[in-house]
Amino acid sequence: MSKLDDITLTKLYYSIGEVAAIFDVNTSLIRFWEKEFTVIQPKKNKKGNRLFTVKDIEHFNKIYQLVKEQGYTLEGAKKAVKSTVKGVSEGNQNEVLIQKLEQIKSQLLALKK
Repeated sequence: MSKLDDITLTKLYYSIGEVAAIFDVNTSLIRFWEKEFTVIQPKKNKKGNRLFTVKDIEHFNKIYQLVKEQGYTLEGAKKAVKSTVKGVSEGNQNEVLIQKLEQIKSQLLALKK
């Protein structure tokens, strides 16, 4: 069960305290995971406070599920998150490429007539 199931994320940015409260963990764990997992890249304001986006929180949710609920080691979770992120980006690239090829095909078929 995901920690985000019962929560609707409506803000653009969340503080580290808010993210820690969502997952019921210490802020130090959030900072640690930020250092360990490269997919989490919060913005920082002029004071240096971390501002997490919804995408960052979704990555935290995946990491939380892997480490805390499924018992993955940090290395195992890093590999799983990396393959998930890589698979999504490659999948999007393939979809875009297929759409472009279909457009070219329809243009070529139109020229043939």
